[in-house]
Amino acid sequence: MSEHHDKGDGEPPAGPGSPPGPGSPGPGSPPGPSQDLKSVLVTSVLQLEEIDVGLYRGKNYWVPLSRRLFGGQIIGQALVAAAESVAGHLYAHSLHCYFVRAGDPGLPVLYKVDRVRDGRSFCVRSVKAIQHGEPILVLQASFHMDQPSPLQHQFSMPVVPPPEDLLSLEDLIRFVLGKPDLEEKVKRGFNRVLANEVPIEVRPVNPLQFSREVTTEPKRMFWVRARGHIGEGNMKLHGCVAAYISDYSFLGTTLTSYPDVRVKMMASLDHAMWFHNTFRTDEWMLYEVESPWAGGSRGLVQGRLWRRDGVLAASCCQEGLIRLTPSEEKSKL
Repeated sequence: MSEHHDKGDGEPPAGPGSPPGPGSPGPGSPPGPSQDLKSVLVTSVLQLEEIDVGLYRGKNYWVPLSRRLFGGQIIGQALVAAAESVAGHLYAHSLHCYFVRAGDPGLPVLYKVDRVRDGRSFCVRSVKAIQHGEPILVLQASFHMDQPSPLQHQFSMPVVPPPEDLLSLEDLIRFVLGKPDLEEKVKRGFNRVLANEVPIEVRPVNPLQFSREVTTEPKRMFWVRARGHIGEGNMKLHGCVAAYISDYSFLGTTLTSYPDVRVKMMASLDHAMWFHNTFRTDEWMLYEVESPWAGGSRGLVQGRLWRRDGVLAASCCQEGLIRLTPSEEKSKL
């Protein structure tokens, strides 16, 4: 079970005040020559040590404020382990996984890969992520050979401002921290978020949703990309990075209709992902997320990752546990 406490799925705490509008100063250009290195997601987070045939070890590099392992890291590393065992012409087209225990950031994670099926055009792998001798995640991944078909359709990508016209989460936080009447508790929370650097860049289309200052329907969008340069030509690698990205600020979309609730715990229960087209995770992609249902202390979120040229790259779905503080749990849900 991938646990997040309060808003520990990568979001800053709620804070007063409206951020600057589109076009305000903020870094918008792609990584320059000084950053022309492999992303930290590739060189560190998704770099596994092969211990034996079908057995890998991964280290933990980014720990959310919840002090629990980030679910996207475990998904990404498990997919890396699965991809190591399939032929080069096969690419992941889907994954389905369950979080069964909270991860310990103080220990490496072992990944045991089982070869479920090797077919002509499809391969299936099962992966267990293990700590303390017990699984913390169970993942099934299916790999497919590229087979073009005349049957093709997709939804249309939403029309939103480009990432260059939007502020990053870090810029938004610094703007709020500059307010003279900011409560000390809120200030401490924002400073903790700034100090807890993540290996991906995020630019909210509606910044007020991320600070939970307004009530909106449970839908939101943000531009996202991996920090640093990864390059093209390795869709297996970009698929693993996308799996990491897909869990960031995902479940928190269930809260956009409840800006006043206090979250006791959020925990990812299961996660699914389908890969539709080629893409690069070190280039901006639009993450469109919505929550069609919440109830019974659980919430469901669905997401679509769009390439900047309007091509649907991947689809995601997740259910999570959402527990509120006792007093608000009775009145709000």
